[in-house]
Amino acid sequence: MKESRVQLRSSLTPAEAELWKHLKSGNLEGRKFRRQHSVGNYILDFYCPSERLAVELDGQIHYSAAHDRYDTERDDTLQKLGIHVLRFENKEVFDNLEAVLQEISSSFSK
Repeated sequence: MKESRVQLRSSLTPAEAELWKHLKSGNLEGRKFRRQHSVGNYILDFYCPSERLAVELDGQIHYSAAHDRYDTERDDTLQKLGIHVLRFENKEVFDNLEAVLQEISSSFSK
């Protein structure tokens, strides 16, 4: 898994790179996020350990019935581990970044 995480970190999608600018170094309400963090057999796009929050960006590959089932099973497994999952389409990061960041921060425990 480590090899996969390293490869994914070095080849972020444009949407992941854009969102990462706003999540890294505690830029969003002081919360620390990790990118391409593994939990069990899954690699999460972004993970905030203090909030037990995963943020997933979905691109073209996610628009199939088979991948939809996989995402649902994955999210269910993560939920059972106490990890809340937020999903956004890649285009949302570019079309409405402020709303994406607001939804992420509104899921933080206060």
